[in-house]
Amino acid sequence: MKLLIEAKNAPPAIGPYSQAIRAGSTIYLSGQIGLDPETMQMAEGIDAQVRRIFLNLQAVAVAAGGDLNDIVKLTVYMTDLSDFPRLNDIMTDFFKHPYPARATIGVAALPRNALVEMDAVLVVF
Repeated sequence: MKLLIEAKNAPPAIGPYSQAIRAGSTIYLSGQIGLDPETMQMAEGIDAQVRRIFLNLQAVAVAAGGDLNDIVKLTVYMTDLSDFPRLNDIMTDFFKHPYPARATIGVAALPRNALVEMDAVLVVF
């Protein structure tokens, strides 16, 4: 059985998808870009976008009954892999050890000209 998860303080889905879906104790979070949920404007620069994404993912995780530290798998899509060290630095502000498994993929472009997008899988009991 699938359960829809919606967070009011994260950007709404901009297409035929859900912010997150829960199946049992696993929650699948759709990709988030650095949109401010109040203005729907993109944060400026890599640092601001990464921080905004973590705040958006946190909002959806909380709506699902968890938090960022329940993420078991994080996938990051970046248009410029030279920003990877910034991602690592900022990530330690939002996550505690043990960190989630992670993949980082270089891409040519992202929606709304975002510099980074992330999706995640959480497990909550």
